[in-house]
Amino acid sequence: MPIATVNPADGETLKTFDPLSEDEIERRIAEADAAFRGWRTTTFEERARLLTAAAALLEREASGVARVVTTEMGKTLGAAEAEVAKCVKAMRWYARNAEELLADEYPAAEDVTDSGAVRARVCYRPLGPVLAVMPWNFPLWQVIRFAAPALMAGNVGLLKHASNVPQTALYLGDLFHRAGFAPGCFQTLLVPSRAIESVLRDRRIAAATLTGSEGAGRSVASVAGDEIKKTVLELGGSDPFIVMPSADIDAAARVAVTARVQNNGQSCIAAKRFLVHTDVYDAFAERFTEGMRRLTVGDPMDPATDVGPLSSEQGRSDLEDLVTDALAQGAQTLCGGRRPEGLERGFYYEPTVLTGITDRMRIHHEEAFGPVATLYRVSDVDEAIDVANDTSFGLSSNVWTRDDAETERFVRDLEAGGVYLNGMTASHPALPFGGVKRSGYGRELDGHGIREFCNVTTVWQAA
Repeated sequence: MPIATVNPADGETLKTFDPLSEDEIERRIAEADAAFRGWRTTTFEERARLLTAAAALLEREASGVARVVTTEMGKTLGAAEAEVAKCVKAMRWYARNAEELLADEYPAAEDVTDSGAVRARVCYRPLGPVLAVMPWNFPLWQVIRFAAPALMAGNVGLLKHASNVPQTALYLGDLFHRAGFAPGCFQTLLVPSRAIESVLRDRRIAAATLTGSEGAGRSVASVAGDEIKKTVLELGGSDPFIVMPSADIDAAARVAVTARVQNNGQSCIAAKRFLVHTDVYDAFAERFTEGMRRLTVGDPMDPATDVGPLSSEQGRSDLEDLVTDALAQGAQTLCGGRRPEGLERGFYYEPTVLTGITDRMRIHHEEAFGPVATLYRVSDVDEAIDVANDTSFGLSSNVWTRDDAETERFVRDLEAGGVYLNGMTASHPALPFGGVKRSGYGRELDGHGIREFCNVTTVWQAA
């Protein structure tokens, strides 16, 4: 895949970039290694000062940065502006909280005396340069939610961003430099995917984090495993959105539309499978379908647009293949199911609701990365849980119920990294984020995220 900005709203190639040479990659890895030796000894106060400066810089430049993001991957301008604000919030949160999150821990003296120690403590120490392989769908947020905690912990970062968002990638590398971080603390590597293995195998790279497809995660994890290096993986999702009879159906249907089409439907944590109790199925289906039908598809720079284009022609083709397969095997469309008229130049697809889904269909098992929802009728809590868990993914889940007993069943039995009750899944700096099964492992955000790339060091002291 070429390293280029291709505007998904019209398919026009705006800029192309040459990949870094092997010599330049080596220079940057060496610079990261050298930077780590100094950065790891800085105080939390100094790290927080620089991260706060970077947040302020990003906030001042929000309008221009958002337009670049929209131009490169197609999300609506309003969504891009919200993404910038979220990044600023997370940077400031980690600047305020990192020292406390990584404070030394002291076990009670009576718990360690039989080990021969008069005192003991647990310290968190940085690992070193971390390679971050990041996706295009949230090209700022995915990077910042790694970079902010990693830098505050004393690590340094090397960013291999998706090849279709090179301007965003270069901006991020420049942002930390202009905020005052020492050279080498955070760098962008404009390289093709085939270069990832050699970078990860370099002895100076301590660990890796990846957000992306299951295939990309498997590839990075296998190399890192061979090198015995720590990884955190946040991969795909096919999140259930469960609606039970006690739910506020109007609110559930309204939120369901947003949960499905956020980021033009291209979000790992977007609700994709809608599991509705038979007692309220017809009412929910009517409201949800009407909400999807009313959405405006068009130019992502236009404030009136609800859903912009998919990020690429390939992405749209992949989505169409899933819909075509489902329809061929008996699924029905309640709305959408085609490319919109009058938008032939871009990579657009209509918001779509499919029903009559069976386990023979690919869309039952694979992630639909675009504004396509699948609607299921379930008879009770047990069936809702069975259908929800009938997937290889386990990133998050959404449950709408006002019944306490049902709530506890879903929290206990859903196989997911999160259960969001009477609302939609969203990541937040103060809450751990990640999945189970083929959605990956490890956690980002909160204290769990900042400790992922730390050496948990036991300090034992005798008299």
